[in-house]
Amino acid sequence: MKDALSIHRLLLEHQTEHEIVRLPRHISCADDLPEVLGLPAFRCLSTRIYLPYEPGRLYTEHHPLVAVIVPAGIRPAPSAVADLVGVPEIRPAPVDLVNEITDYAADLVAPLLLPAEVTMLVDQRTTYGDEVVYTPTGEAWTALGIHTLDLFALCDAKPTPIPCTGVQDAPRPTDH
Repeated sequence: MKDALSIHRLLLEHQTEHEIVRLPRHISCADDLPEVLGLPAFRCLSTRIYLPYEPGRLYTEHHPLVAVIVPAGIRPAPSAVADLVGVPEIRPAPVDLVNEITDYAADLVAPLLLPAEVTMLVDQRTTYGDEVVYTPTGEAWTALGIHTLDLFALCDAKPTPIPCTGVQDAPRPTDH
């Protein structure tokens, strides 16, 4: 399984400023980060993994997984994600498939070191400015602190306006 050390090595290799933070208590998913770190949700990111759905089929090799980076507590509208990747329907990927394909614990997927065939999208609201944000590392007791511009450059995520549900405390572009 990938972990904080794997991410740390990647970031050292790219000479990227970052911090691996030891959390004061374990988290069970990325949505726990704001509470544990005492930060607003827009400073903590979650990587949601989706699978294009084809009626009557189980997992399909025809469509790769889709990773959507959003603030903690946010859920992208599945129909919007489906439209963005050009498929009729998309659903949250099954835990066992996420574990197998990403090599991360399903609820603690980091947006780095994902396989090249995973389509990467990022909620455009997270790309305002170059703040330090925190993401899971695949481990329940650590988080990665990294500047947004560095993170999105390394994971090659496409900034996209994505309708979402959940926490809505992200700053507006005029707040900077």
